[in-house]
Amino acid sequence: MSRLGRMAHIVRVAGKYRLDEFVDASRLPAPARALLAINPWRLTASPAASRGDRLRHALEELGPVFIKFGQLLSTRRDLMPTDIADALAQLQDNVAPFPESESVALIEQSLGQSVKTLFARFDTTPMASASVAQVHSAALHDGREVVVKVVRPGIEAVIRKDLALMYTLARLVQRYLPDGPRLRPVEVVNDYEHTILDELDLAREAANASQLRRNFEGSDLLYVPEVHWDFTRHNVLVMERIYGIPVTDMQQLEARKVDLKVLGERGVEIFFTQVLRDSFFHADMHPGNIFVDASDPDKPSYIAIDCAIIGSLSESDQYYLARNLLAIFQRDYHEVARLHVECGWVAPDTRLQDFESAMRAVCEPIFEKPISEISFGQLLIYLFRTARRFDMQVQPQLVLLQKTLLNIEGLGRQLYPKLNLWDTAQPFLENWIEERYSPQSVIKRLQRQAPSWLEQLPQLPDALFESLQQSRDMQQRYDRQRQELEAQARLSRHALRKRRRYYLAALACALAAIITVPDATSAVLEAPPASWVLTGLALLLLWPTGKQD
Repeated sequence: MSRLGRMAHIVRVAGKYRLDEFVDASRLPAPARALLAINPWRLTASPAASRGDRLRHALEELGPVFIKFGQLLSTRRDLMPTDIADALAQLQDNVAPFPESESVALIEQSLGQSVKTLFARFDTTPMASASVAQVHSAALHDGREVVVKVVRPGIEAVIRKDLALMYTLARLVQRYLPDGPRLRPVEVVNDYEHTILDELDLAREAANASQLRRNFEGSDLLYVPEVHWDFTRHNVLVMERIYGIPVTDMQQLEARKVDLKVLGERGVEIFFTQVLRDSFFHADMHPGNIFVDASDPDKPSYIAIDCAIIGSLSESDQYYLARNLLAIFQRDYHEVARLHVECGWVAPDTRLQDFESAMRAVCEPIFEKPISEISFGQLLIYLFRTARRFDMQVQPQLVLLQKTLLNIEGLGRQLYPKLNLWDTAQPFLENWIEERYSPQSVIKRLQRQAPSWLEQLPQLPDALFESLQQSRDMQQRYDRQRQELEAQARLSRHALRKRRRYYLAALACALAAIITVPDATSAVLEAPPASWVLTGLALLLLWPTGKQD
């Protein structure tokens, strides 16, 4: 299907479920209002399903890219009506499954044996189905309970078509919208392409899960199931089955008397630990991927699955992110402005005083309020206006982090609406900064770099000699160029003096002719004043100056 064909399909699906009824026509420009008014679906009756179910079915029909968009919207109950958010929440793990026969065939083809040989028990009916894959429960021959994840057949082709359409839209945005170049939409789509295509490789997901499991080994904050590598391929993943309470099941959490305040605070701690300590964070933390271990209700812990999308930051990004957040928490807006300029997120000629004032106006109203009273949607609008004013560039490497922050906020609202995000995060950031620049941490970083330095040490004399030789060569080239310029300047001055002599000689000849030719003097003296003025102006224009070559 071509891009135009895919666009036509999107329009047909939108019309089929009458998504035009979701649009507030009064806010559209005149051409868009005209197109909406003449669309043929207005002549048909609206589907009997609720508006939330209509939107959910439309996103399911459009494929995984749109399903993931719906998953993100389902966590933003501050931005979405409750009925729509409830319907979209089913996209987390309740997408229509593909036939079980196809699932079994894919497993047997990838692992080279029948499911009866591979497993002591295999349930053909999927226990969950999502946008990219579905999951079956099974048991190994040693009695361990596992889950078997299988990628949807043919899904990569659908995703690539949607990506092609997204690239087209991104180029249009970058070319025609005033803020297009600053938003860098093509780079953002490129990052998303790598992310979603990586999600199709279950071997990569298994490696991510193993790394995240090691990072929190021995911790009571987060548990990650064990991967069974002998049964894992690029389109099949077998891992330990976990038993926990879905993080959105508030009724069961309350029935188990889980301390929701502690649970919310631990979620924030897990996020900052992944981002700042490990630079390796679960970037798909929608409710369908998060469970709660309530065996100790006073100290509940999290269980994370589906590690297909993982984000990471460079050391410089970690540094600037932590320093910026800490400066915001401390209301040090001058430091926020300075750090934005230093790390290149705004133009180097930005006036710090102006940016400091703008950040104060954005951030000051949000402090000392519980999370339920903070409008992050409004805050994002303010930040966008600030970004446009100071030509702030979108940082593609931070897009996954921003998405994860949105998910964390949505979960926080559901778990403990009175959670003060700032009070929870600030001590963690302060401790991280202190530990990063402690003598022990500096020594550890030096020890980590020492092997590389020792490896390059024997090459140091050659590198120094080469650098000195290059410096001498550059100095010699500079001296030659300076001598050539000086020679050209001498030739120009000589030519200028010669031309002046020629003009003086010509003027002398003219005066001699006036004096020697009879009646020439009287004729010249009787010339009108205008002729004298024009003659003087001509001589002035003809006289060579120092600017001539």
